Amino acid sequence: MEKDIGRRYERYLKLQRNMSGNTLDAYRRDLRKLLHYLEQEQKDVREVTLDDLEHFSASLHDIGIGPRSQCRILSGVRSFFRFLQLDGYRDDDPSELLESPQIGDHLPEVLSTEEVDQLEASIDLSKWEGHRNRAIIEVLFSCGLRVSELVSLKLSDLYLDEEFVRVMGKGSKERLVPISRKAIRELTFWFDDRQQMNIKAGEEDYVFLNRRGAHLTRTMILIMIKRQAQEAGIQKTISPHTLRHSFATALLEGGADLRFIQALLGHEDIGTTEIYTHIDTSTLRREILEHHPRNISIHNT
Repeated sequence: MEKDIGRRYERYLKLQRNMSGNTLDAYRRDLRKLLHYLEQEQKDVREVTLDDLEHFSASLHDIGIGPRSQCRILSGVRSFFRFLQLDGYRDDDPSELLESPQIGDHLPEVLSTEEVDQLEASIDLSKWEGHRNRAIIEVLFSCGLRVSELVSLKLSDLYLDEEFVRVMGKGSKERLVPISRKAIRELTFWFDDRQQMNIKAGEEDYVFLNRRGAHLTRTMILIMIKRQAQEAGIQKTISPHTLRHSFATALLEGGADLRFIQALLGHEDIGTTEIYTHIDTSTLRREILEHHPRNISIHNT
């Protein structure tokens, strides 16, 4: 049914919106992103809510799509849902209140190591998912994975004796990433719980599973981390991608070379990695303002 709706929508864009070929291609690509996401979440376009669209918007951020591209994609989403309403597929338009990200020189939020510890310490280990959630947070922070890479991580990708994991990144590009001993310890605790589970056929190789024995979705991890931040009393607006930013920032502040960070993050272009030099510069500026003796003397006069 979605394919039929997609064809009608393309005809609507071509005939009624009079779009050029390039613009039509862009809208078509953006619609595929939405439909792929909804298919993963097992959602029908006629039943999608504003909440679903907000999670889709958050997932764009989590896979590293920049604010300008997010705005373009969400503009296409609004156009699609207006069409669904006009063509009688829906009575309402859930995208009416969908907000676009702010465009500007906004630097991504990062967590300190202490805040990551605070996040993990707030997890209730008496719940069945406690050790799983702690392992998720630690692996994201220790390895700097994208959330899409985390949900597709397989047991066969783990080389824990050698202390690294194999990651399948964007464009099916493989990279090897070191994993910390703390992350290995958290995984070991989770594996003890995982062995007690009834795992669905075909899902046996996935590292992280939901209570029904199937692999997690990006949205499930986003919701868990936002909820855990509230539990931990962390005021920052965070997502799974925040832990990736925090990983890179911690490495840079520790003196790691930018090319090394680029390889660990799986960035094709070092320009993408260079955002972390801006974060580090802002950190250094704050430290200088707070701790340089000349600044301290000015504040005290």
